Amino acid sequence: IFAILIGILLNNTLSLSHSLHPGITFSSKNVLHYSIIMLGFTLSLSQIGDVGLRSLPIILITLLVCLVTIIILIRCLKIDLNTGILIGVGTAICGGSAIAATSPVIKAREHVIALSISTIFLFNLLGVILFPYLGYLFQMNQTTFGFFSGTAINDTSSVVAASSIYGSKALEVATIVKLTRTLFIIPTTIGLALWNFKRHHYQTHSSNKISIWNIMPQFIIGFMLASLISTIFNFSTDIIALFKTIAMFLITMALAGVGLSVKIQHFKSAGFKPLLLGLITWCILILTSLMILLITGMLS
Repeated sequence: IFAILIGILLNNTLSLSHSLHPGITFSSKNVLHYSIIMLGFTLSLSQIGDVGLRSLPIILITLLVCLVTIIILIRCLKIDLNTGILIGVGTAICGGSAIAATSPVIKAREHVIALSISTIFLFNLLGVILFPYLGYLFQMNQTTFGFFSGTAINDTSSVVAASSIYGSKALEVATIVKLTRTLFIIPTTIGLALWNFKRHHYQTHSSNKISIWNIMPQFIIGFMLASLISTIFNFSTDIIALFKTIAMFLITMALAGVGLSVKIQHFKSAGFKPLLLGLITWCILILTSLMILLITGMLS
């Protein structure tokens, strides 16, 4: 939290040199991906498979609820369709990554993309701050909190931040759940591409091709390969502890970069309706996740 907040404070009170922007972008995106790959070295494939399969029902139900909510709210709020879609996939799947993957498919304009990312980012920051307190309020153990944060916080960086505050086990579980959830970028994007193609009466002349390799975040492959190596070589607890330390250092660096990317005026420019759409959808996502955890007995 401090890494993000200090970054926001510096970026909105000081005039940072433009020469720093490439490094800030690298830290907030690439370094975060490297930290997740490092976490892969601390987990075996059996652990990933077990947690990933257990999280699938929660992920599928929350995705369906988010989809229905977005469809209803777009009509009720009379909001721009592409804006609603981007905020919807950003909330339901993977924040900025889902928006980045979806926007070219539905041919969203730059200002719509910026508006959607700014809206989602506000709730990412709120998630990092609020979710640990929600975990303590509902007396969640670390495993339950991992499932909760992994299914109900928008962006990977925010999931990592909130779960790392709660504990190392929460971080492991949340990372697996979140990466499982992120994989739904692929069917969602392909589905939207087919829908958009049909919506334009088969008259599109775009030369852009849909590639699963381009859609799927590459760091997920790195994470799985790292876990495969860990499974094969059966690392000692000391080596695993070293990888965890490196991962936490990289996470802190990445979150500082995230904070340094935030401008307060971006939230002001988002307007009322997109924020309301994002807020209602996110609240319903949180409530759905909590209800499923309660029904399945993970939350008492």
